[in-house]
Amino acid sequence: MKFELIKSDKDSRARAGLLHTDHGVIETPIFMPVGTQATVKTVDQDLLVKEIEAQIILANTYHLYLRPKISVIEGAGGIHKFMSWDKPVLTDSGGYQVYSLSDRRKISEEGAKFSSHIDGSKHLFTPENVMDIQRSIGADIIMAFDECTPFPCDYKYAKKSLGLTHRWLDRCIARFDSTEDPYGYEQCLAPIAQGSTYKDLRIQSCEYIGETNRDINAIGGLSVGEPHDILYEMTEICTGVLPEDKPRYLMGVGLPENILECIGLGIDMFDCVLPTRNARHGLLYTSEGVLNMKNAKWINDFSPIDSNSTSSLSRKYSKAYLRHLFQVKEFLAMQIASVHNLSFFVNLTQIARNKIISGEFYAWKKSLLPKLMTRL
Repeated sequence: MKFELIKSDKDSRARAGLLHTDHGVIETPIFMPVGTQATVKTVDQDLLVKEIEAQIILANTYHLYLRPKISVIEGAGGIHKFMSWDKPVLTDSGGYQVYSLSDRRKISEEGAKFSSHIDGSKHLFTPENVMDIQRSIGADIIMAFDECTPFPCDYKYAKKSLGLTHRWLDRCIARFDSTEDPYGYEQCLAPIAQGSTYKDLRIQSCEYIGETNRDINAIGGLSVGEPHDILYEMTEICTGVLPEDKPRYLMGVGLPENILECIGLGIDMFDCVLPTRNARHGLLYTSEGVLNMKNAKWINDFSPIDSNSTSSLSRKYSKAYLRHLFQVKEFLAMQIASVHNLSFFVNLTQIARNKIISGEFYAWKKSLLPKLMTRL
């Protein structure tokens, strides 16, 4: 796996690059649709390619481990064959899901014991078996097992948690490096920087993971409820420390305006469930602002959902028709809206990439940001 830096912006830390994997080249900056359970909700794989132009998707270790179980994915020959997807896949380690199960888990030096949200059965995730599980799933990019701290988080707990995350990372690396790629293509391990909202801890963590010399470095523990100005402050601290010759992945971010701001701070890779989650509730993102497709104002609006969209569905169907589908609770409404939002997010990062290469990124970002936050 190789990262090729193509162009850096003269007015910010934004950069355009190419991430070479055995399942294809990823143009960065990039937004990655979330396919938690080996599917992007309401969107099939053909639409991901033809309408959304997705270059990589995410799946989740915790959920796939519980259902359909790793033995099923192994039997299929790995996640790419299981879900008929021939482009890169990244798997989250399950650390965030364990964090979200605060009433169902117990964290120790060994790992995290938790109860399944499905049937209450008991399980243990350790750095070692999480590496084994992700190897078996077959992701191109495997995330280290970490502890995600909540917001707010006091300094003493954040520091203690960071030490645990770093010790877990050492064990992840030892296990990963002692095992082989099971399906004949290269897999890489990405460490995750933590440290809550404390500058000294963030610097310490980024220095620590940078010294491991892995192919990709991630920033975790943000977008967990902190204000946007703190998100940007912590991101800027991290990108100022992490190696410039490796892609930087900001986990779980975010809104279009967050993505643009963080591209300007030097982030290369993003993921978030908001495009599909909000789409299922009728909230659409466009270059002119945000639309609530359930509002009565669209009843007789027969103009396209978004004539500027890269999705043919958004250019084909009218606002009035999409509102009608939501009103009668047709599944097609969620599919059209999800495809639209994902197309917008993916295309936004691609336009940003083109603007970085042409030297127009900073001015373009500054002019677009107010529109992105407008409610239409």
